[in-house]
Amino acid sequence: MCLAVPGRVIEIEERDGTRMATVDFGGVVKDVCLEYLPDLTVGEYAIVHVGFALQRLDEESARRTLALFEELGLLQEEFGDPWEAAAGAGHPVDSTPAKEARS
Repeated sequence: MCLAVPGRVIEIEERDGTRMATVDFGGVVKDVCLEYLPDLTVGEYAIVHVGFALQRLDEESARRTLALFEELGLLQEEFGDPWEAAAGAGHPVDSTPAKEARS
């Protein structure tokens, strides 16, 4: 599932001619394109979908939505646990006991 998630802008910079922000989504920090909201400033909240800030949002609404998403487990589903994802990136381990050699 791909949610539109509210996040707080913590830093803004221009990268290769594109206005980008570092956005905090309740503890998960991601890079976000600000081309659709060029006047968004540090400290403001926006709804972000697939890496693009789409709409400005007031702080109270953003916090309520993040709390609800967290309660429903949607933030974990959307962002996942990076450590868990990294651990699962390798090949599966066969946990069945080795057969004993018979003579």
